[in-house]
Amino acid sequence: MIIERIVGNIETAEKLAPHRERVYMESSDLVKRIQRVTTDHGKEIGIRLKDAKDLQDGDILYQDEKNMIVISVLADDLLVISPTSLQQMGEIAHQLGNRHLPAQFEGGEMLVQYDYLVEDLLQQLSIPHRREERKVRQAFRHIGHKHD
Repeated sequence: MIIERIVGNIETAEKLAPHRERVYMESSDLVKRIQRVTTDHGKEIGIRLKDAKDLQDGDILYQDEKNMIVISVLADDLLVISPTSLQQMGEIAHQLGNRHLPAQFEGGEMLVQYDYLVEDLLQQLSIPHRREERKVRQAFRHIGHKHD
């Protein structure tokens, strides 16, 4: 089976099939338009998306009346940063921006992939943080940039 488009997402779909197969993916694989995956039932699937759109947790790759195949993103090793002031947010945002480190935001928290150097920096700056295994909905996307 080759999937060329996403049918929907389980969070917004109106009708869901009773039987679900899962494709477990690393968050870094969500940006790949062409790949081969295997469901938790052992079914091999080719993904060749026509649209330049990243995959997301809960995306439905296939659905009929009885069955559906859904993407389930594996948890990432993250630093969850919880600045207590605008000053702390500015300091860490500036430092992470200089490193071109992608970040995501959920509620009042900044999420970055775990890096021991960033953890050391957070400790030096006394910015509240914790290391956590957490599932992210979207891939951490690196933005290409170079200094001249």
